[in-house]
Amino acid sequence: MATPPKKSLGRGLGSLIGGGVKPVQPAAAPAQTAASAAPTPAPAAAPVAPGLLLQELPLTSIVPNPRQPRRDFDDAQVQELADSIRSEGLMQPIVVRKVKDGYELIAGERRFRAFKLIGQKTITARIVEASDASSAVLALIENLQRADLNPIDEAVGFASLMRDFNLTQDAVAERLGKPRATIANSVRLLALDNEIQGYLRKGQLSAGHAKALLGLENAAHRVQVARLVIEKGLSVRATEAEVKKVVTTKKTEHKKAVQTVVADVQKRLASHFATPVTVVRKGSKGSISIPFGNDDELARLLEKIGIKL
Repeated sequence: MATPPKKSLGRGLGSLIGGGVKPVQPAAAPAQTAASAAPTPAPAAAPVAPGLLLQELPLTSIVPNPRQPRRDFDDAQVQELADSIRSEGLMQPIVVRKVKDGYELIAGERRFRAFKLIGQKTITARIVEASDASSAVLALIENLQRADLNPIDEAVGFASLMRDFNLTQDAVAERLGKPRATIANSVRLLALDNEIQGYLRKGQLSAGHAKALLGLENAAHRVQVARLVIEKGLSVRATEAEVKKVVTTKKTEHKKAVQTVVADVQKRLASHFATPVTVVRKGSKGSISIPFGNDDELARLLEKIGIKL
């Protein structure tokens, strides 16, 4: 039975990249001689004009994209990609732009890392002209197309576009072809605590879970519920119910605490004035009522607060 071909990895940004290249062929090991023992220097890149479809570039001439939204690269996935490239070749070239000292990656960092892993000296690339903003957008699009960018790295990518290039949420949404609400909800995740962001990066919580947790104002309560969600494997709907329960409980506890304080103040005032006192509180406002039966009693109460008729 014929062995089915492996699934090729490293696809994405199809609108920018076209065509494939031949598999990488491992070089035959030459006989060791005095002349061949010296290491062979990496080949220099041939002169290119921006816009050429494919160009072979030395890996040493390429630097990572500083605006790369992905912060975590799974070593196992990079190894799997390296194995695929070794057996089938690079199915999609990386995309780079010319910078002062060489080339900067726009798309294909995992492919770039995989080539390093298998010891290749050069990689096929498409060279495009792109501004800093365009490079950042293209890098984000390339990662979003793969659908495995974690919610926090995605949010960081959106936020960096707004911060670094002074773009509004509407402008980012337009460039990425997404609803503005998607950008807004994503960026809100960056307000979450570092511990919860870590759960999102690791896939222990989803963006839906995180959105529900944002309903809790207290950071400690958010972390407490997040741990419970992971421990019990709660769904998003169950998480929303848990958040609602915590909010209701905390409101009840707060109301009881306020009532206790008001009752204590009312008791102390009644003792001070030697007459019944009513303290009413509504939200952060309220009133204090001290009744009196005649002018003499009024004069006594006023004297208590330092006012003489």
